[in-house]
Amino acid sequence: MATSCHIVVESNPVIVYASRNGAPNKVLPILEPFLKKFWEERETCGEYGDTPECLAAQIVVRFGYEICEDDFSNLRVGINYAPDVEYIYFIQMNRQINVLIPSDEYRSNPNLGIPACRELATENR
Repeated sequence: MATSCHIVVESNPVIVYASRNGAPNKVLPILEPFLKKFWEERETCGEYGDTPECLAAQIVVRFGYEICEDDFSNLRVGINYAPDVEYIYFIQMNRQINVLIPSDEYRSNPNLGIPACRELATENR
């Protein structure tokens, strides 16, 4: 079964949608090292301007290759939340990743976004 997800970067309106491979056991082993490298590169260069924009773009380009498995038809970028996602990965500028699960309210009105989700317990990841 396909597990869809969103990846959202704090302070950026872009919402990345992947229609499969969105479970934490698939996403986090790719996303966490990717983010570690991203933050290291930002520090090395001393570049902090436009960080949310750079991060969103690099997620689409670099991370997209890993999660899509050479089939990019399951990846899209937009500004609207999808009602069918199982997980939302919210990347904060303080370098934290919150794994969120949409509530019933979210499913009936995805425009409610992140506030209508609950955090996945750490032990369930």
